[in-house]
Amino acid sequence: MSQSIDRHKSSSTLHYLAGLGSGTFGAVLFQPLDLLKTRVQQSGSHSIRAAIREVASSSSSLTAFWRGTIPSALRTGNGAAIYLSTLNVVRRRATAIPFATVPHTDPRHSSSSLPKLSNTANLVSGAFSRAFAGFILMPLTVIKVRYESNLYSYNSIAGAARDIYRAKGLRGFFAGFGTTALRDAPYAGLYVLSYEQFKKRLSSWHFPGSSVSHGVGVAMGGSMSATINFSSGVLAGATCSVISNPFDAVKTRIQLQPHRYRNMLQACRKMVAEEGLRSLYDGLTLRMTRKAMSSALSWMVYEELIRRAEAALHGSGAKDHV
Repeated sequence: MSQSIDRHKSSSTLHYLAGLGSGTFGAVLFQPLDLLKTRVQQSGSHSIRAAIREVASSSSSLTAFWRGTIPSALRTGNGAAIYLSTLNVVRRRATAIPFATVPHTDPRHSSSSLPKLSNTANLVSGAFSRAFAGFILMPLTVIKVRYESNLYSYNSIAGAARDIYRAKGLRGFFAGFGTTALRDAPYAGLYVLSYEQFKKRLSSWHFPGSSVSHGVGVAMGGSMSATINFSSGVLAGATCSVISNPFDAVKTRIQLQPHRYRNMLQACRKMVAEEGLRSLYDGLTLRMTRKAMSSALSWMVYEELIRRAEAALHGSGAKDHV
């Protein structure tokens, strides 16, 4: 019994650390794209080139593209850790529900060691886990967006937190949460669903006729599984970014200019009335590129860490029983 508890704890810790590492790495690497997206959405000018010229014209042009990296890495790293560890728990529990599972695939023909669930179960588990993680990390999200904007001149995270609290109280740290949840929960649900489907399709092309375990065949190599996971992440990220970008554009305006954009509906109407429908897709190219690449990289690293760690744990477990 104690061994089962220890195994569960180590598994949860493993998923948390894998998510933390993959999320932080992706956040630092793609911070310039996130910063440019914020600048484009805040200005309403729709011009990526203008945003690049503005950032590059600062006194420290190179480091200026990584402005806000610390709050971004804290938010994204911990957000990925909370999200992926929560998602793992939810999906493991869902395997006990008959209609939430699908027929087992031969593990040697799969690019992933994660639970295999139905489309509905993947959609719901992804949405719930992201909404939960988003609520926990909302204060860092608000600070990150303000750090990236040129409307504020914060010199430290503590200074930003004090300014937000002084102006709006605790409520200020959750500005735009409704819009963020409406953007992130459906995005995450659709992402998990799409990601799993793309993995399934790409794996089936590599191993035709291996949808159900037959106990024969050649195992999938590590490089092939990483390629399949990365490609699936890019395709899923690009697809979901297009669908959820309007929520992201509205959320940015609310967090940067809460006095002008009070809530989701009012902000959406104001943006469309003053700038047209195009304003809802400001920053789409930057967001789609960053989301597709960072999500793909994070999931690939996360899956590979889990695959290797579980293989090592199972190997040591097998030796203990000999």
